Amino acid sequence: MSRNKRANDDKQYLAALRKNIDRLKKEKNAVVVAHNYERPEVQQIADICGDSLELSRAVMKIDADVVVFCGVHFMAETASILNPRKKILLPVKEAGCPMADMITLKKLRKLKKQYPGVPVVCYVNSSAAVKAESDVCCTSSNALEIVASLPGKKVIFIPDKNLGDYIQAKLPEKEIVLWEGFCPTHIRVSEDEIIDSRKKHPAAHFIAHPECPQRLLEHADYIGSTSGMLRYVAQAKNKEFIVGTEMGMIYRLQKENPSKRFYCPSEHFICADMKLTTLGWIAHSLETMTYEVKVSGSMREKAKRSLDAMLAVLPKEEKKR
Repeated sequence: MSRNKRANDDKQYLAALRKNIDRLKKEKNAVVVAHNYERPEVQQIADICGDSLELSRAVMKIDADVVVFCGVHFMAETASILNPRKKILLPVKEAGCPMADMITLKKLRKLKKQYPGVPVVCYVNSSAAVKAESDVCCTSSNALEIVASLPGKKVIFIPDKNLGDYIQAKLPEKEIVLWEGFCPTHIRVSEDEIIDSRKKHPAAHFIAHPECPQRLLEHADYIGSTSGMLRYVAQAKNKEFIVGTEMGMIYRLQKENPSKRFYCPSEHFICADMKLTTLGWIAHSLETMTYEVKVSGSMREKAKRSLDAMLAVLPKEEKKR
């Protein structure tokens, strides 16, 4: 088979899948939401793209019975916590988050016994059970504000050590008890790769996610969440950017800023779990109504309290999103 014939067959196959997904969405009164790290073809067919909490909150405003959440398991759990009357489907049940798996309910309870009375700030990249055991949740965009808002000097921050280190540097008046969790995607990238990329693209700004280790953040012109990166790039006069997060983010940055150029500094900036979701799995999810992710009962109530505590601290502009 020639390369052109294969490419044409692939296009026809993807077109048929997109058509099937559109049909199934109408039949099931469903929406598809996709994280910024998903494959380009997945982001293309999504009704909404965004970060994990942004998507979960956006779903609350949509009149739909079914939500196909193209992301990883903890994200679908958060969507279920905030949308208990909607059926939340994760197209690939194996799509998980290694960082979220690094802290368990048992481990957190043991840590809390070591620091009785110290409030626990839980990054949203964690399970519903861990959220339920925490005092307040946070995202990468509001972690600094959440920690700063808490009374007292000492705070337990789980599970991302790198995000915690970033906050500690910004809030020296706080004593942050860190957990040894991390994102494998962000931690695999070397400082040399960033230095080399800056040499290749001297006019480019380096924008980095705070899940990156400090050795990378020291080179950044901007540090922020994926939503923060979108705002920064849109407002920047600069025309070139080195993107220090999962490479799927480049698709949306390029789509929304067609006159600007974006570079991935490392082949390691790829999350295998995020890339598990394909159009085929989305169609299968809609056809079979699998795999449902449901958080209910007392766990949902407790986890929602942690999320609500976070939302109460957000600035007005964040609450409107």
